[in-house]
Amino acid sequence: MTLPLNVDFTGKVVVVTGAGGVLCGDMARAYAQAGAKVAALDLNEEAVKKLADDLKAQGYICEGYKANVLDPAALEEVHQQVLKDLGPCDILVNGAGGNNPRATTDNEYQHEAKEGQKTFFDLDASGVDFVFKLNFQGTLLPTQVFVKDMVERKHGNILNISSMNAYIPLTKIPAYSGAKAAISNFTQWLATHFAGSGIRANAIAPGFLVSNQNRALLFNADGTPTARSEKILKGTPMGRFVDSEELLGGVFFLTDDKAASAMFAAYSGV
Repeated sequence: MTLPLNVDFTGKVVVVTGAGGVLCGDMARAYAQAGAKVAALDLNEEAVKKLADDLKAQGYICEGYKANVLDPAALEEVHQQVLKDLGPCDILVNGAGGNNPRATTDNEYQHEAKEGQKTFFDLDASGVDFVFKLNFQGTLLPTQVFVKDMVERKHGNILNISSMNAYIPLTKIPAYSGAKAAISNFTQWLATHFAGSGIRANAIAPGFLVSNQNRALLFNADGTPTARSEKILKGTPMGRFVDSEELLGGVFFLTDDKAASAMFAAYSGV
């Protein structure tokens, strides 16, 4: 891929969770191409091992690790392996997250609900709980594990993946929208909490992009856009979906200490 900025991350250890997916997989590739030593983490071990093999074949440094972001003990095991293989973490990208069908409605509006559809009143409590855990705790727990490296050395960067849903909730997905709002709030908390430790925390909030998780929602089997996809694009000024590579400029900027030394999400600290 063509990198968006000439940023040099040589010598930096970058840990990317959710690297088995499209968005964070591209981030892992970009950091590796920019000279970083990348630890690609995902529950899908096959995906991150393939990513690492592809990058190493091109001469870059990347290791793939199976990681459950909801299991503190497993994360600490991965942490120790990353320390052994690559060194202490300089940049943590919390990209693991997602939605679940049990936490979504079939209809956009209650008054349009038809018999047999899953409405707001049919949302599965365990599904909602899973979505919040995956997105919020799946960000909190890796931060607890890997940011210890940064505190000891008094420098580092945390980049969380929020969503435009955090600010403008989409129909049908109340749990995911709420969980991403929690990520935005948590990022501000982290930035304030670690500001005196030399650690910056920021988040990006992407608009709609096509991923492995939402492809079936956005496109029919024959490749034509679904009705929901058409509605989304009508409300998007550019009239198209975001490409994951278009986010890399912002990602590089926010995690570069020279370019964004004064950039961090914060609140009053009261």
